[in-house]
This record gives sequence, C-alpha cells and structure tokens, in this order.
Amino acid sequence: MRNRTRVRLASLITSLAVVAGGGAAHAEGAAGRSLPTAPTTVDGGAWRSGHLQGMAVDRRKGHMYFSFTDLLVKTDLRGKPIGSVTGVPGHLGDLDFNEQDGRVYGSLEHKAAKAFYVAIFNGARITRMNMPAESAGVVSAVHLKEVGKDYSADVNRDGVFDGDTANTPDHRYGCSGIDGVAFGPSFDRKGGQKLTVAYGTYANATRRDNDHQVLLQYDVRQWKKYERPLSRNTAHRSGPASPDGKYFAYTGNTTYGVQNLEYDAHSRNWLLAVYRGTKTQFPNYSLFVLDGSKRPVRGVIRGQGRSERGSLLPLLPRGLNDKATGLYGWQSGGQYGLISLDDGRFYVARTGTAQQGGTTRQSGRAVLHRWTGLTPNPFAQVSAASAGRKP
Repeated sequence: MRNRTRVRLASLITSLAVVAGGGAAHAEGAAGRSLPTAPTTVDGGAWRSGHLQGMAVDRRKGHMYFSFTDLLVKTDLRGKPIGSVTGVPGHLGDLDFNEQDGRVYGSLEHKAAKAFYVAIFNGARITRMNMPAESAGVVSAVHLKEVGKDYSADVNRDGVFDGDTANTPDHRYGCSGIDGVAFGPSFDRKGGQKLTVAYGTYANATRRDNDHQVLLQYDVRQWKKYERPLSRNTAHRSGPASPDGKYFAYTGNTTYGVQNLEYDAHSRNWLLAVYRGTKTQFPNYSLFVLDGSKRPVRGVIRGQGRSERGSLLPLLPRGLNDKATGLYGWQSGGQYGLISLDDGRFYVARTGTAQQGGTTRQSGRAVLHRWTGLTPNPFAQVSAASAGRKP
C-alpha cells in the first residue's frame, strides 16, 4: 500500500494472524512459511456521522482505520471496534498509514478559516470509544500553506474572494481544498518516500483552468516541529512554507478532485479515485492511474489565463481510451476508500446507511478485490473460497 519492498511486505503479512470465513486461512509462502490471508471483508460499522471518506490499514498490528468525515474509527481485522476519535473539527477525508512512524495521516479541511491540514493520529493511543479529538492527545495537525494560497486565490482580481462555491472564477486550478493522501516514492525519484496530498477540485463546466489534478509532495520526517493539537476555535498556521514538489495530471475536471489516492508498490503506479466530472467533452472516468515508471516532465498547464508551466505526470496508457482527448481510465469504485496490499489485491470501500434507534447512520466496509486491469471495472471481488490463493 505504500513504498515497501516485497520482502518487507512478506514480513508484515507473516506477523499477522487473521480470521477469514470463520477459521484461520493460510497460504504457503515462498520459503515454506504459512502466510495468513487478508479477510475478504472488514466492517467499519455504522455511525451518526458523515459518509465514509477513506480507509487505512496497519497490517502488522492487525488494525483498520475508517474516516467518517468528523469521526475516526479503529477496528481489528474482524471488524470489531477498538476505539474511536470523535468530534474531529472540520472535514476529515482520505487516510493512509505511515509505516515509518506507525501513525495514520488524513486530509483535514477548515474552509471557513481558509486552512487545510494533514491530521496525524497516533493509533497506539486510540484505546477506547469516543475519545474527543480536541482533548484526548491522540491527534495533531500540520498546516499546508500552499493549499490555502490556491484555495483563496482571487483569480479574476476583482478584490473579492467568493468563498466556498464552485460558481466562481476564483480558486486557482479550481481548488476546493484537499482530499486524497498517500505515502509513496518521490515523483522525481529524489528524497525517498513522500506524503502526497491531492487537491479537491470544484465541478465547474464553464472553466478551462480546472482540468488537472494537482498533487503536492512532502517529506514528513521533520514534521514533529510543526504538529499542533486540533482546535475547533483556533486554526493554527504551523506547517511547511511550501511543498517539496507540485505536480499536475491532466484528466479533465472532476467533481471534488481526487477523493482517494493510493500508491501500489506491486505495479509502482498511483491510483486516483474520483467522482465523475460534468464536462461533456471529457470521458469522465472515475479512476485514473498515473504511470509510475515515468518521471514528470515540464510542460504547459492547460487552460490557465496566463501561460503557465509545471511538472506534468502522465497517465498509464491502459484501460478505456477516449480518442478525442487521449485520456485513459476506468469506471470503478474506490472513491470512498481504497487500500493496496501491494500484491495485486486491494480493499475497495462500500458504503451505505443503516437505521438504528430511529436515526440514519452511515456505514462502510472494506471489501477485498484483485486488480484485473479489465474494462470498464479493473477490480474483481475476491470470494472467501479464493481468499487463500496466491495473488
């Protein structure tokens, strides 16, 4: 799921005992050691919150994390709740697990304050249900100045920022904030592992300058000095002055940009799960894949009012292909949660609602799939009978 070697992955899998289908299912490793299979489904529960936004897994400890907009839920891999962090101020989006420090990173928006953060959860301290985000000491946040600059940009230079709306020429690149986050290698092959943060982008069919996905990369190894507690009343500005890299992928405008971002160490590609766009001149795929074998190239960022160049990321030339635009992609799920197991398997989120005690609750679960690359949907659900087979 992140920037790991296959040997590291084997070590992690070996350390995890998972119950699947009512019993312990195993496959033989290359060295003759039994390797536990991942469960075909992990239930994240049903909660009085917003819909499921993202998921992350700590395979070594056997924990899954689910983001429900203002709530983080921690379960074991049987779906049993272990703990939760409630009252997260702002909009908590996509999640990813950082194996280097053992913490969970998520996108966090405070649009009223024009402030955008990476929220960092210490999973080891999430030991009971309903731990308050602002006082439990389990979560901190780092401010992303670059996102706030683009979100609040007065693009038409009329001296007025039009606020949280898509119906405006403001917001550079159509930036509505952030959502997708994932750990993976530097796009430019410099500096090792980075945290990649993807912009949300307003759906606006009348603009020409909002047709790229924008991705920022950060080296988080020195972020401790920036971390501050969360507060509903105070939006701090402690964070890096700029990203280590800013990149653009031409996909056509999508509705709220990259909802879930994922690096797959098996293929070395990046997956961008989006809500489909509304511009009729584009194919409006719901999944794009960045070609991890190619480095970014300098080129024109299309549609900008003034000529602008940047670092462009190419799409993988696989899947559906729209001849008019040259774009490649797929129509699939993953917008509500996507996890790569780095061996050809993925957890893809499924969402729903449940009625409990006269109230509607948002539910979510992680469902195991294999990558097939077929069109239109490249994911095939893994059955309990086949879960123990080698990918």
